[in-house]
Amino acid sequence: MKTIGILLASLMALTLFITGCVEGPATEKTEVVKPTVSEESLGLRKTELYGENTTIGSKTEYTHAAPGTSTKFKRAFQDAPPMIPHSVEGLIPITIDNNQCLGCHMPAMSKLVNSTPIPKSHFTNFRPSTHIIDGEVVKSGVVIENTSSAELSNVSIVKQGDLVGARFNCTQCHAPQSQGNVAVQNNFEADYTSQDGASRSSWRGTKLMEGIDTTKAGN
Repeated sequence: MKTIGILLASLMALTLFITGCVEGPATEKTEVVKPTVSEESLGLRKTELYGENTTIGSKTEYTHAAPGTSTKFKRAFQDAPPMIPHSVEGLIPITIDNNQCLGCHMPAMSKLVNSTPIPKSHFTNFRPSTHIIDGEVVKSGVVIENTSSAELSNVSIVKQGDLVGARFNCTQCHAPQSQGNVAVQNNFEADYTSQDGASRSSWRGTKLMEGIDTTKAGN
């Protein structure tokens, strides 16, 4: 009997031990914490993070408005290259010998068709003619010992009637705008230094040379 009593006591103690470890007190409940941020909500694309199967970018859509029928964009900042508001279908690629943009944007024609005129900076050659003659660097006919001369003896500013060859590739600075959705909205606000800076270039008249000391230039 003594052996049976010891056995029963041992079983009861073992039962209490197991119950206490597994279930705990009857009054306690295990709280399940639910995630408050989903993986799909992270980042800008709002898709799952482990693959690209469900990631589809917005389609790039350019305007189909013909030249002369579109609304001009405001310049991003003072003297920023204006963006192209109309369709460029059939106008590109642009070459130095075939540039259809000139048909509307040359200053004389722009007044007739109400287009943005090409500014005077595009009719001014800021690149001095450079040659190596007898081992010496010659810029605009002047021998230059130091190509970064502080006296500006290497500067050459020549106004001309035709578009400067370095400016022929219009789409190097001017581009059409996509009509697609953007992931992050642009809240930048331009602060123009000219009253008409949103629509016109200040590179006209005397302002073309503003800040450039040409008193000692070759031309």
